Amino acid sequence: MVGAVPNVRADIRADRTNSGRHGRALRVGLISALVPLSLALVQCGQAPNPAALAANSQANVQVVAKTSARTSTQVVSGDTFEDRFPAPQFNERFPSASESLLQRQISDPSPNRAVQPQPQPEQAPYKVASLAPEVPYQRSPREDLTTLVSMKSSAFPYFGNNPASDAPFLNISKGERRGHRSYSGRVYWQDETYSDSRVLVHVPEHFDVRKPGVIVVFFHGNGATLERDVRDRQLVPQQITDSGANAILLAPQMAVDAADSSAGKFWQAGGFKRFMEESANHLARLTGDPNSARAFANMPIVIVGYSGGFLPTAWSLEVGGISDRVRGVVLLDAVYGEMDKFASWIESHRSGFFVSSYTRYTARRDHELMSMLRQKGISVSEDMDGPLRPGSVVFVETGDGITHRDYVNRAWTQYPLKDVLVKMSATPSLALTRVAITAASPSSR
Repeated sequence: MVGAVPNVRADIRADRTNSGRHGRALRVGLISALVPLSLALVQCGQAPNPAALAANSQANVQVVAKTSARTSTQVVSGDTFEDRFPAPQFNERFPSASESLLQRQISDPSPNRAVQPQPQPEQAPYKVASLAPEVPYQRSPREDLTTLVSMKSSAFPYFGNNPASDAPFLNISKGERRGHRSYSGRVYWQDETYSDSRVLVHVPEHFDVRKPGVIVVFFHGNGATLERDVRDRQLVPQQITDSGANAILLAPQMAVDAADSSAGKFWQAGGFKRFMEESANHLARLTGDPNSARAFANMPIVIVGYSGGFLPTAWSLEVGGISDRVRGVVLLDAVYGEMDKFASWIESHRSGFFVSSYTRYTARRDHELMSMLRQKGISVSEDMDGPLRPGSVVFVETGDGITHRDYVNRAWTQYPLKDVLVKMSATPSLALTRVAITAASPSSR
């Protein structure tokens, strides 16, 4: 019995040793399971980071194995304490010369250190929730608007008389068709030549109806259409936009692709006034502001007549009913007649300007008109180098290298209509704002 006691004690010690080993193994296993769980709970509620997900997928395949007392613990490379908690670097403690010390000084808890004020963020130019914004409403940007609009008051169709002969304009018929025999003797049929009531309307993207502006009315010449010639070949809308002036364009279709200068409804008393009144409503609708119709109805007008466009220009000045709104007249190789009407408007509207540029084809009549004006005591200039002012009367002769067909694009300079608007907007007394700055086109005198 005495010899049995040491054996019992040895068994007890062995059991204790085994149980201690099992306890330590159990604790290590529990810690290994709880550490990842705690990390997952800490990150709960945060959006997963793609880089973190990639790192975690690599960490899942790393293991820490505990061996017996004779076997040392092996730690997979990349999961050491230094890897998880790297020591701070020098540049994290002390900013470089290009960094600011402001934030670090503010975070210093020392009571003796003066805290420098942080720069306040720039205030917004308006209050988002304010009932009365501090800045005026800004229009959203838009593109140029160029379109064709049918108007009842446009030149055609026309069923009245020809004032030159006081006879019906449609003076020939064939069955149910009616037509007009022109001065050359050629017959143009009403349904083909005198039935298009469309008007080319162009509103540049920079146009602002709230600022001083002008309406340019362009009367095209013979053998033209609005799309093929006025828009695409003569580039009249583009010249309006490129001038940077606060101007819009109205170009009524005259005789369609015909050698005829007939004025249609612009022959009638008040015809031009009715055209501008109807245009004001269309412009207000097209620009998206119905309340702007009154502004358009009172806006100054510049009439541009090219070639055969002299006839509707002259009659609009003479009987149109709103000659006082006409701020300027520009004739591009267009004085083929009606000199008395032009001279009368120039004499009675000294606050406006008049420009006539001509080739050898119209030189004789331009010189005749200059003589008429000088006899009335009106000063005449013969170049476009000076400023354009109220009362300016300018006649410009162009050389033989300038062709009549290309005159709207190249007269005394390239893009003459653009040049007139630029000069007009440079004179405050002509009440035209230049709202866009564009590069000046090269001169080709």
